[in-house]
Amino acid sequence: MRKILIVDDDAPFIQALQAQIQSLYPLLDVQTCTDPFQALSIIKSEAIDLLIVDLEMPVMDGTKILSFATSLGMDKNRIVILSGRDSDYLHEQFPMGTCLAVLNKYEAKQKAVLDMIFNSMQRKAASN
Repeated sequence: MRKILIVDDDAPFIQALQAQIQSLYPLLDVQTCTDPFQALSIIKSEAIDLLIVDLEMPVMDGTKILSFATSLGMDKNRIVILSGRDSDYLHEQFPMGTCLAVLNKYEAKQKAVLDMIFNSMQRKAASN
């Protein structure tokens, strides 16, 4: 199984995303976390194949979680930043190469990118 950790303070959003991933990609193990500090301990102690992080959270923003994960050796190409902000703003804040992707979590075209990532992970999990 490929393990995904989703960190977002919007519980209904991550529950819906988790349910969608589990129904469409059964070989992916999805863990969610609404508390960024709890996410840090998970990142530190568990092998994660994909980290999806909300940019705007009240206690700790996604850039700090991104920095923490990469400081522990997590490949930046296994990290996706989500936000409610428009894609132009996101690409200014996170230039190409900063992480795998920066996506507006409410735009349908942006969600299609997530589906491509999940599909790729599902295929890899099936081939193992």
